[in-house]
Amino acid sequence: EMASLEESFRKFAIYGDTKATGQEMNGKNWAKLCKDCKVTDGKSVTSTDVDIVFSKVKGKTARVINYEEFKKALEELAPKRFKDKSKEEAYEAICQLVAGKEPINVGVTKAKTVGAVERLTDTSKYTGSH
Repeated sequence: EMASLEESFRKFAIYGDTKATGQEMNGKNWAKLCKDCKVTDGKSVTSTDVDIVFSKVKGKTARVINYEEFKKALEELAPKRFKDKSKEEAYEAICQLVAGKEPINVGVTKAKTVGAVERLTDTSKYTGSH
């Protein structure tokens, strides 16, 4: 179970960064992980909470967190996200949200080009082509 959690950590850690080793995660990718994995729900856990926890678990001068600190950060957010669960249950539940997930690519540009191509190839939308 923990292996897939670590896998998710690595996938998000290298997201958008070709030089990344997957050993450390920056604040931007931590926020993305929380959003994509629904850790942030806008009610009990907000993006502000996510930022605060990141600052809390990382080293004073560090700008990234490692896997151990990442687990600590999830542990911090767990009781907030799952208020009705015990500490252990909440942590397990939050790990399940993250485990096995990968970054969601926001494919806005892709969607647009598909639409444009369809309009070009769909003759029924042309006026006057009988």
